[in-house]
Amino acid sequence: MLQTTPRHISMPHAARGITAATLAAVLVLSGCANMTPEQQGTAKGAAIGAVAGAVIGKATGNKAATGAVIGGVAGAVAGNVWSRRMEEQQRAMEQATQGTPVEVTRTADNQLKLQIPSDISFDRNSATLKPELRGVLDAFAGNLRQNGAGLIVRIVGHTDSTGTDAINEPLSQRRADTVRDYLTDRGIPGSRIETAGRGSREPIASNATPEGQSKNRRVEIFLREPGAS
Repeated sequence: MLQTTPRHISMPHAARGITAATLAAVLVLSGCANMTPEQQGTAKGAAIGAVAGAVIGKATGNKAATGAVIGGVAGAVAGNVWSRRMEEQQRAMEQATQGTPVEVTRTADNQLKLQIPSDISFDRNSATLKPELRGVLDAFAGNLRQNGAGLIVRIVGHTDSTGTDAINEPLSQRRADTVRDYLTDRGIPGSRIETAGRGSREPIASNATPEGQSKNRRVEIFLREPGAS
């Protein structure tokens, strides 16, 4: 009876690189549920880019692992896009909010952010829009109708730490929903608008002073290209 000795099967180096890149992509994508939308955009782009880079690297004779690294970097950038029209949106909103306390910035992951303090957004314990905010939202909606086809809006409401979570959580959500409803009334499809309420969990100032509490009672509006999440 012949005995055979098991032989070690060696996987080609390029194939190992592709397999590793694919595994990394699966792990990254599976963890996206615990990430913010901004982090998800970068992670998904990196994962997809890593697999694509590995395949291209093998096809062109380069090391698959090297291709995966290059693809991952490129994918991370592509996952969150800052386009020409995003630049135009920023300029338009900077002009529209001149003379107001609204801060218009570009985030690190290429979203347009409007930070709107309580001075012009909502009174304490209220989800009713102040008249001062309506003009800002009118300009925002107008820009989206003219040059924002497909862009995604995310609205996040915040409160200060006075009161309980049982009050603050739904209040912050109602504020975000109020802004959404105002935009949909002005022609922005509700399917392109996401809302969230953070309560008092994400302060940007100390809640120990009235001034800090006022800063924390805010609404943030984010604008991004579709697919960048």
